[in-house]
Amino acid sequence: MSLFRKKSLSALLSQADDSEKGLKRTLGAGNLIALGIGAIIGAGLFVRTAAAAGQAAGPGVTLSFIVAAVGCAFAGLCYAEFASMIPVAGSAYAYSYVTMGELIAWIIGWALIMEYALGAATVSIAWSEYLNKLLGGAIPYEWSHSPFESFTDSMGVLHQGMINAPALVILLMLTLLLIKGTQESAFVNAIIVFIKVAIVLIFIVIGWKFIRPENHTPYLIPADTAPVTDQAGKVIADYSGWNKHGWGGVLGGAAIVFFAFIGFDAVSTAAQEAKNPKRDMPIGILGSLVICTILYILFGHVLTGVANWKDFVDPEKGREASVAYAISTYMSGYGWLASAVTVAILAGFSSVILVMLMGQSRVFYTMSNDGLIPKTFGELHPKFKTPYKSNWILFVFVGAFAAFVPGHVAGDLTSFGTLFAFVLVSLGVWILRVKEPSIERPFKTPMAPVVAVLGAVICTAMIVGLDKQTLTVAFAWMALGLVVYFLYSRKHSKLQ
Repeated sequence: MSLFRKKSLSALLSQADDSEKGLKRTLGAGNLIALGIGAIIGAGLFVRTAAAAGQAAGPGVTLSFIVAAVGCAFAGLCYAEFASMIPVAGSAYAYSYVTMGELIAWIIGWALIMEYALGAATVSIAWSEYLNKLLGGAIPYEWSHSPFESFTDSMGVLHQGMINAPALVILLMLTLLLIKGTQESAFVNAIIVFIKVAIVLIFIVIGWKFIRPENHTPYLIPADTAPVTDQAGKVIADYSGWNKHGWGGVLGGAAIVFFAFIGFDAVSTAAQEAKNPKRDMPIGILGSLVICTILYILFGHVLTGVANWKDFVDPEKGREASVAYAISTYMSGYGWLASAVTVAILAGFSSVILVMLMGQSRVFYTMSNDGLIPKTFGELHPKFKTPYKSNWILFVFVGAFAAFVPGHVAGDLTSFGTLFAFVLVSLGVWILRVKEPSIERPFKTPMAPVVAVLGAVICTAMIVGLDKQTLTVAFAWMALGLVVYFLYSRKHSKLQ
């Protein structure tokens, strides 16, 4: 049998229409926009903004957001066409199965684990960091960081991480909520989204008065910027690489903050639970993307104007809780806002984790129904009609990463998985336009060949902008995926 055998579109649509056996259709357009915003505004805004500024882009992180948003806009238009045309759970995996065949679908499904599962792990690590900030550092370093993290404090004492316990706790709570039901999860998410968007707007409005123009000069990191070391003399930031300064740094920063945009495509994983997917999916995907892009650019401008980008290089000073640090250090008289932001961020991170775990379980659900992974992943709860076994397996997998892997490693891998999915979805729209021009398309990507190619090219450029270590680990993960496919998935595929 061919490695590129395709699933017929009619079979996929009949699967989506089988509501008696499948997932419940309970989500409207408002729910979908809230899901998108819930996934988008989180670690990317509150943590990755400072990381991108301190590691590559400086104040030019606002330009990094624009580059990332342009790539997302092209990919988002392609996602909107697919989601309205093929309203099934599975997102990019399902679309690739129809357009490019089983092997490519498997590869993208395997890459989506890096996007959603590792995305949830990354955000749960950030949740732990902010909880500790809110509690005034009450949680010992050893119990809130991975074994691969350490730092030397001002007294010369070395602190070595052991396990990130708070990250495990929040993952367990949200896993239980997801098992209870999609509608309940969406309701909780909507409340959280309202709170965190309000706090973001308050920070932008009040923080604008505290912007110091000298913090935006120079706007890009100079090529001759010296490496930054910690108190023990260990280099924590080196700007000699092409993607660590100047316009190259803007692209490098775009690859880092791209993690902030993964929410809009997570909306597409809920297509099989949308009441009117042909109308509501494009609204949910593109609406959440537009709203969040505007907020991101304004937020990045204010954050790097209030605090100098160099403050975000050292984790001990400000990178782990950058917003609260900037407020408490440079915005005199607004200590209450620092506390409010931290509480809102904790709630916001919770919604991101919720949507990421939901998205991954839906991808697993579809892959299981296709026979590419064990049927356990596709079993629904007899009462709640949610893929509960998949949720528990995810808790173990994501929890292991959250507890024992540093946040920046998981975050960069998440960006790779996201970008890779975007490349294939962009190309897939063009391929299906050529091969199946007569299929009904409730939403059509404008100038499809141009948009598809630009989406693929820009996202590929941002993959190149990732650091070498991240790319090495990512390709090793993809190689492992091919081994799994040839040993198990190819033989058990329902197309076999």
